[in-house]
Amino acid sequence: MVQHADSVISALRKAPGFSDLKAEECSITRLGGLTNLVHRVSAPQGDVIVRIPGEGTEEYIDRAVEATNARAAHRAGVSPEVLWADAETGVMITRAIDGITTMTPDLFKSRSGSPARAGQALAKLHRSGETFDFRFELFSMIDGYLKVLSTKDTDLPEGYHGIVKAAEPVKEVLAASRVQLAPCHCDPLCENFLDDGEIMWIVDWEYSGMNDPLWDVGDLSVEAGMDERQEAELLRGYFGRNPSAAEKGRVVIYKAMCDLLWTLWGLIQHADGNPAEDFWAYATTRFERCKALMQSAEFDSHVAAIRAV
Repeated sequence: MVQHADSVISALRKAPGFSDLKAEECSITRLGGLTNLVHRVSAPQGDVIVRIPGEGTEEYIDRAVEATNARAAHRAGVSPEVLWADAETGVMITRAIDGITTMTPDLFKSRSGSPARAGQALAKLHRSGETFDFRFELFSMIDGYLKVLSTKDTDLPEGYHGIVKAAEPVKEVLAASRVQLAPCHCDPLCENFLDDGEIMWIVDWEYSGMNDPLWDVGDLSVEAGMDERQEAELLRGYFGRNPSAAEKGRVVIYKAMCDLLWTLWGLIQHADGNPAEDFWAYATTRFERCKALMQSAEFDSHVAAIRAV
């Protein structure tokens, strides 16, 4: 018997067409997830995904915004249909997609063409004309996460505030670049990409909002651990051409900034006792990678390329 099966069935009965669902008619499979309980349910009405939020996530995720954006992502053609969502509890039920593989860093390396397909999926979202609720403000989110952490018993990695201060020129150059905002995923973990070999689908809209679209591209490169060849394939898939120096610069800058932000997210998981993985190691690894990139010889040249436009 799958743990939490009763909760999964109870949640699914609230979706249109599932009110009379019987547990014995279903097959439930637990899927991955760092903070949530995610299950695939095979039922007579069809296969669906039931997502039950993890404890404490309401501190930093607006579930009403997530539901609105997930529906917009479906209209954009990059995400499955939302059958039911509860803005208060955060429970969400979506259609399952058949014949897909949940991506990982290793699969982005081994599945031919997958970086390009991911780039194409992100471009389709960003150019869809949809509007997401919420404005993803990087430095405001850093401040917000620091405020959450101030209420918890955990330390910041040594030198974190210094790196935030060193990022001030980045903040200024990004603000001055006046990039057209687009509907963005904002948390492009590899596992949020589902590949059928021809099309890459995207799921999990908890952190989504209007943002500089190249955040998604830079963040995915980091999450997948892409080397130069893979990143070049991702960028060609996204742009349909090679990027300009300024576009490449924004990607590199966001590779550093996503690590700066997700360091704090990892510390919140650590403080909350999330057992999914060693979140202290997660946070400190991300911080060291951010610091190394920001202190590298070429980082200032990428900032200068953006400033020159």
